[in-house]
This record gives sequence, C-alpha cells and structure tokens, in this order.
Amino acid sequence: MSKYEPLGAFLQSRHTDEVPMTFAQIERLTGSKLPPSARYRAWWSNNPSNSVMTKVWLQAGFRSEKVNLKAGKLVFRRVRGGAGAIKTGAGATRSEAGGEGKRHPLFGALKGLMRIAPNTDLTKPADPTWGDRS
Repeated sequence: MSKYEPLGAFLQSRHTDEVPMTFAQIERLTGSKLPPSARYRAWWSNNPSNSVMTKVWLQAGFRSEKVNLKAGKLVFRRVRGGAGAIKTGAGATRSEAGGEGKRHPLFGALKGLMRIAPNTDLTKPADPTWGDRS
C-alpha cells in the first residue's frame, strides 16, 4: 500500500467535481511530509510516470489544476470519460495540452524506424573538424 493511497480514497469519496486542497491538508491526510520536489510545478503535472502520488490521483479519477506553489494549494478536478480523460498507459492521451484530448496524427509515426549501424560511436562528432573552423 502506497503512503499516498489515503489521498486517492479521499478524492474518490468526494461528490464534487472540484476538490481544493492545501499542501498541509495533503500531508495531514497521508501522514507524511511532501517531498522537496513538491515545491516545483513539474511535480504536480498530470504525467502518469511523474510520481507515485500522481498515479494515485489519476487512478482516483482526478487531475491537478490551479497549482499555487507560493500559497501551497491546488485544485483536484474530477475527470469524466471521453475527450477530457487522462489515460495511464502506453497510448496515453492528455487533455491539459490543447483541450481536445488527442495527439497529432503523426505523433509516433517514425517510432522504431531509426537503425544505428553496429560499432557506431554516438558520442563522436559527425564532423571531426567542426572545432577547427573559425
């Protein structure tokens, strides 16, 4: 059991679409201090590979919004299925970027098409004389 699971249970028990919380309330709920990285905006992103706590609120059906680092507060908003959904997994779609919840059709089009010849040193400059130019 994750130390953040009480947050997920709390969010699931709410009957509103918005759950405003302070960082102190989250710490009281989980019984532990938030990590120092929680003082950076990226920690509160809705990227499912961000942190264990992010997965907890996403699995509870919420996403973080209105993060105010100075005041130490944020709003968790309930995600209803469809275009607003944030899926956790390989084919994830995210609505916070543009609102439509879909990636560009060419996203990932070149995945797996690049081949690197054996014994190729990727750290070696492609043009060894580039530093000699003035």
